[in-house]
Amino acid sequence: MREGADSEFPIVVEDLCNAFGEHVIHEGLSLKVRRGEIIGVVGGSGAGKSVLMRSIIGLQQPRAGSIKVFGQEMTHGLPHGDIDVRSRWGVLFQGGALFSTLTVAENVEVPLRKFYPEIGDALRREIARYKVMLSGLPAEAADKFPSELSGGMKKRAGLARALALDPELLFLDEPTAGLDPIGAAAFDALTGELQDTLGLTVFLITHDLDTLHEICDRVAVIADKRVIAVGTIPELLTIDHPWIQEYFNGPRGRAAEAASHRAKAMDKPQGRGA
Repeated sequence: MREGADSEFPIVVEDLCNAFGEHVIHEGLSLKVRRGEIIGVVGGSGAGKSVLMRSIIGLQQPRAGSIKVFGQEMTHGLPHGDIDVRSRWGVLFQGGALFSTLTVAENVEVPLRKFYPEIGDALRREIARYKVMLSGLPAEAADKFPSELSGGMKKRAGLARALALDPELLFLDEPTAGLDPIGAAAFDALTGELQDTLGLTVFLITHDLDTLHEICDRVAVIADKRVIAVGTIPELLTIDHPWIQEYFNGPRGRAAEAASHRAKAMDKPQGRGA
C-alpha cells in the first residue's frame, strides 16, 4: 500500500465544474472516497454520475476544480507516457463495452497488451482465462464472442477485463442495469466478494436500491449540481432534502430496506456499511 494521503483517500475531488457549452452539469462538486470502501453514487437522470466517473478517469476534461487519484492530479491530463496511475484502476462501462470482433479472452488481453507488452502470449492467455473465471464465467466463455453471450455474461466479461491488471480501484457504471433480480443479486454478491478478497476500492454508479442496501459502505448523492450528502443509508435518511427523501423513503426504497432486513434476519450476507 502506498503511503501518504492517497493511502486513505485514493480519490479526492474538489470544487469540480463540468459543463457542455452553456449547460452546467457540476458546480463546486467535492467528494473523497475512502480506501477499501464500496461507495455507491446516486442521483437523478442527468445529474452527471457518469460524467463524474469519466472526469475521474481522465475521459472528460472538467472546466475547473481538482481531481486527484492516488495523489496524481488528473484535471490537466497525465504527462506523456505516464501510465502508472491508469494501470492501478479498472473500469466496467455500461453494457460492458466489449470489442465485438474479439473473444472474451482477447478482450481481457487488451489492457495487458497495452500496459505490459513484454508479457509473452502464453502467459497473457493464461492470465486472461484466470480473470474470466474470477468474474464468475465458465472457462469455456473465454473463447466466445460478445454476440454469443447473455446480458449478464457480458457484464461479467467486462468485469473480467476491468480486473485484468489487478487494480486497486474499480469503477462500475450501472453494473446491474438490465439484469433480472437473480442476476443482479448474483452480481452484487460477486462485487462484495471481490472487494473483500482483493481489497478493492469500488466506485459504483447505480440506481439499484437493493445494491445500495446490500453492498455499499457509503452512498454519495448528487443533486443540485454537486454532492449534497455522503453517508450510510440510515445517515442519509436523516437529511431533509426532497430528492433524498423521495428516493430512499419512497415505495421502492422502503421495499429494498425491508428486503435487506429480512435477509439479515435469515442470516444471509449483508452490505458492509452500517
